[in-house]
Amino acid sequence: MRYSRDLIGYGEHAPDPKWPGGARIAVQIVLNYEEGGENSIEHGDAASEAFLSEIIGAQPWPGKRHWNMESIYDYGARAGFWRLYRMMQDIPVTVYGVATALERSPEQVAAMQRAGWEIATHGLKWIDYRDVPREVEAEHIARAVELHTCVTGERPRGFYQGRTSMNTVALGCEEGGFEYLADTIADDLPYWHVHNGKPQLMVPYTMDANDMRFSSGQGFGTGVEFFDYLRDSFDVLYAEGEAGAPKMMSIGLHCRLAGRPGRAIAVQKFIEHARAHEGVWFASRLDIARHWAETHPFTPRQRPSEMSRDDFVARFGSIYEHSPWIAERVWDGEMGAVHDTPGGLAACMAQVFRAASDAERLGVLNAHPDLAGKLAEAKRLTAESTSEQASAGLDALTDAERAEFQRLNAAYVAKHGFPFIIAVRDHDKAGIMRAMQSRLDNDTPAERGEAERQVARIGALRLTDALK
Repeated sequence: MRYSRDLIGYGEHAPDPKWPGGARIAVQIVLNYEEGGENSIEHGDAASEAFLSEIIGAQPWPGKRHWNMESIYDYGARAGFWRLYRMMQDIPVTVYGVATALERSPEQVAAMQRAGWEIATHGLKWIDYRDVPREVEAEHIARAVELHTCVTGERPRGFYQGRTSMNTVALGCEEGGFEYLADTIADDLPYWHVHNGKPQLMVPYTMDANDMRFSSGQGFGTGVEFFDYLRDSFDVLYAEGEAGAPKMMSIGLHCRLAGRPGRAIAVQKFIEHARAHEGVWFASRLDIARHWAETHPFTPRQRPSEMSRDDFVARFGSIYEHSPWIAERVWDGEMGAVHDTPGGLAACMAQVFRAASDAERLGVLNAHPDLAGKLAEAKRLTAESTSEQASAGLDALTDAERAEFQRLNAAYVAKHGFPFIIAVRDHDKAGIMRAMQSRLDNDTPAERGEAERQVARIGALRLTDALK
């Protein structure tokens, strides 16, 4: 089974985005323009809108128009947009524009363009696509791009559907003309997503630093709460940037929500807070996407989870000494992106090893050669063992040293029933000798546990080399 979700991403150490001017943080503000694109009988939909409004517990009205709901959306276009526009017209904002909403708002579109804002597509209509057939959603995306181009004079370079299906991202990739997709909340930095062998840049969005939480049960009640959350998010990310790990901060606004006076003040205060700091890059999502594509272009890399079974076993079957069955069971199990790193694959192989029968684990131990033993002398070690023993100087022993190693090897096997095993890269020759002398005195159950831990450690070190 192949697990589709990437639960590791950049891991512990994210790349330095190298923001322009050495900025410590990139601040990206999205203004969602959905007014006139929402569910409405007048728009040809089956029911009224019920999402992201001031009406607590709103439900769709099948076959009927909802005056209050429509007038809430009208407020966003008539008043909320202009309030936010006046506050942010000198900032590189990205608009998520629903194509049918943009078509019904020519003056607002003209204002967006005067301000130099990026207008990305927010799809054809502001509807829920979870149950929409794939071919219908694909048609809607194509129509959205066409209508957007006619309304604004240029095609959108970014795409955010918002109320997605499981097909949305794939369809965005397949459309072929987007420099970035934003239907992801998976990271604080852009990242490359591969679909059908082709890379697509993802610029993550946000659901937390987002005024949509004014309309949810567990959300913001006042502008003060919203500002506090934005400020705290900024301060944490800014501190990370000062410490050498810059990130991007996404903020999501809606004309009918943040455009209300008691909430708009939070936006204004946040902008003032951010501008009071040095090294803040206000950018559109397209600015960020193009910077990332230039600074961190897609680089293909070896992904064990995507290898065929034969190739995987051929590549990793010797990680556990003469025990390819471990690689076979790893491949036959659940693999995903987390197993495409040395640590992730090592953990999976160790799990398979630990889950094996007692006889199978003992077989792995007995597959290991004696250190500086007869196989080494006859040059019959595996390539991995040869390299490892050489790294500790075990290929250049004096006659006395070799005799002592062979004496200890024989005594160890006679007592415990398996060879002495140690991750030699963690030790020098003298340290290995001391460990042999010390562990010879252990009782066999304790030594069996230690030997198995050393086998897993050796596997981890070998994978670090194999996946460089």
